[in-house]
Amino acid sequence: MTADLDRAALAKLLRRPALDRLLAVLDGAGEEARIVGGAVRNALLSRPVHEVDIATTATPDVIEARARAAGFKTIPTGVEHGTVTVMVDGAPFEVTTLREDVETDGRRAVVRFGRDFAVDAQRRDFTLNALSLGRDGRLHDPVGGLPDLAARRVRFIGDPSARIREDYLRILRFFRFHAEYGEGEFDRGGLEAAIRGRAGLAILSSERIRAELLKLLAARRAVAAVAAMSDAGLLTRLLGGVGEIGRFTRAVAQDGAGKPDSMRRLAAFAVTTREDAERLRERLRLSNAEHRRLSVYADLLARLKSLADPLDAATLRRLVAEHGAAALEDVFATVGGEPRPMVGPEVVTAFRRFARGEEATPVFPLRGADFIARGVPKGPQVGELLARARTMWLDAGCPTDSCARDRLLGQVLTKEPA
Repeated sequence: MTADLDRAALAKLLRRPALDRLLAVLDGAGEEARIVGGAVRNALLSRPVHEVDIATTATPDVIEARARAAGFKTIPTGVEHGTVTVMVDGAPFEVTTLREDVETDGRRAVVRFGRDFAVDAQRRDFTLNALSLGRDGRLHDPVGGLPDLAARRVRFIGDPSARIREDYLRILRFFRFHAEYGEGEFDRGGLEAAIRGRAGLAILSSERIRAELLKLLAARRAVAAVAAMSDAGLLTRLLGGVGEIGRFTRAVAQDGAGKPDSMRRLAAFAVTTREDAERLRERLRLSNAEHRRLSVYADLLARLKSLADPLDAATLRRLVAEHGAAALEDVFATVGGEPRPMVGPEVVTAFRRFARGEEATPVFPLRGADFIARGVPKGPQVGELLARARTMWLDAGCPTDSCARDRLLGQVLTKEPA
């Protein structure tokens, strides 16, 4: 059942010099240390392993003492939760003491340290995340994660509803892990439990939702996961609006083999108007740059959808000058095939030149200092002249020839009343 899993990759993982040195320090003399979680899962799937987490029977003070004695730097990342980051040859490793849940409230857990790897595995979310690898090369699977991994099946450990009540973020993680690692249909028990527990999403912080949602949007099978979440009414609770699954699908397809663009995908699915961008800023605690990107997307979308005639090269050049090729690409990636905007082959070719950097984005040639040098006093008048000049420049087709600056400056000053 597990023949397609790459067990040879586990041995290769253990041979990493920095990891081998750390395990030699932590494992033994009455304590046991194992590689756990994503590193084991990804190695078995022949996927890249970037971060390696270690679980151990040793308490944080013992972890720190052994690491320092070996000359490793330690960082108390989350000592109260049993986690110490150990730096070995410049590489960080999170080392966490085995734990047992004492109390959970759907957001966080009160834990106590333990010494039983099987008990620690039971408190994890999915079976494929509960695998652990000993220094001796033995693979431990206390909850049936190997057959699930081989079948590309994402399944909660034990009772799905109980796992979700421990932390309602696991609803999002269920869909995200299925989108990244699953094949075929969702595990029915997990899907039903996620729908039953959806009201619990309301107690999660915006920051936690944002981080998990953006990972989900970038996942390998994000379209199927987002469609399922939308059908189940989960995304309406999270985003406060109805999504555009067709535009989202096109945005995903546009990424191709490149790195997924989570913010573009979020815009495609959840933004139609400026009000959507404002709402998402609050709900997801977006950064200023992220909010600005969604706002520009909304503005460009509205502008392009309002065009009754086909988009021409002059309008394209103006849009690129106003907003940049990247912002325009966000919209083009989502509206292809829709009645508007109508974009002919020659405009597509022109846009690709901008997008690839083959043609430079037109840059407004004037600054406030240009007007001051011509005798305009500092103050509001300079700003008014700049705004007027920019409008004239855009209307003129965004010229960038060597005389454009002086010509535009003269035109604006000539029209300025004495």
